[in-house]
Amino acid sequence: MSDLTKLGCRGLWKVFGEDAERFLRANPDPAPGAFRANGLIAAVRSADLDIHVGEIFVIMGLSGSGKSTLVRCLSRLIEPTAGELLFEGRDLLKATQAEMIDIRRYSFGMVFQHFALLPHLSVLENVEFPLDIQGQDAAHRRERALEVIELVGLKGRENYYPRELSGGQQQRVGIARSLAVEPEVWFLDEPFSALDPLIRREMQDEFLRLQAMLKKTIVFITHDFDEAIRLADRIAIMKDGAIIQVDTPQDLVLAPADDYVSEFTRHIPRDKVLTVGAVMHKGAPAGRKSRRANGAAEPIAASARIAEIAERVVDADAPIPVADAEGAIVGSIDRTAIIDVLVGRGQVK
Repeated sequence: MSDLTKLGCRGLWKVFGEDAERFLRANPDPAPGAFRANGLIAAVRSADLDIHVGEIFVIMGLSGSGKSTLVRCLSRLIEPTAGELLFEGRDLLKATQAEMIDIRRYSFGMVFQHFALLPHLSVLENVEFPLDIQGQDAAHRRERALEVIELVGLKGRENYYPRELSGGQQQRVGIARSLAVEPEVWFLDEPFSALDPLIRREMQDEFLRLQAMLKKTIVFITHDFDEAIRLADRIAIMKDGAIIQVDTPQDLVLAPADDYVSEFTRHIPRDKVLTVGAVMHKGAPAGRKSRRANGAAEPIAASARIAEIAERVVDADAPIPVADAEGAIVGSIDRTAIIDVLVGRGQVK
């Protein structure tokens, strides 16, 4: 486990059915059909993950793939059957129930698809609730609750009740409530899937704004690849309880591990996934720090997605320089490269 890893697992299993633990001890590498033959269901199969500090880690898969079960195992809301569950290097499967309660209260934050707001409590009281559970005094929890209510854009609605809020506003209350405890790891299980498309987009914008400020370690479940590629630093694809591939959105599309991942990502527009750095013409003078030189156009970031800059490049009369994260010019991009991506021809460099 590297210093970059905040949360991870090794050989993690969740098998439902009688004597599942004994079965796994006797069959450390069971054949796919062995579970059904023994009346068992393998919801998570020997999962290995490293979730890095400060990243948005998205878990994807079809219904029944095991993604929600995996997240509940990672937080020990349900008990894994076997394996290791590592939080900051500590195996949480060896933690007592009392220790896990403290970890969930102080280190983990959770937001689920169904907002689970307490209908008889106001916005302020809902957000204060986990701080009350922690035993914080009234003045401190009110101060903290007001801070996060403002952070999620609900200032002025502190005394509203859930029934008086829109779906998007209710979800913001759920987010504020989970952030109130200042979690180190933030679990979100399809938090926006019940929202209308426009509100969903607004909540994604809000989510990215919050992450830019807070730099949380986030585990995010979604079945929507457009949402995943917009939010994720890395994505894990699951099938039948197993993790098939973990990669950046770009590498999932460009280098799928198998036919399943290839089919899963087949209809994703390449311009939403590919970065400028993947298609630029390389070989510009290295180490050039100036953002403008000799009247050249403002450089484009190598990390920018093609969809974000396509119009600017196509409208330009000449290739536009490309800069790395330090501002050094590392290449250029022209309209031909953009058109090749949009029409699906050409090779990534």
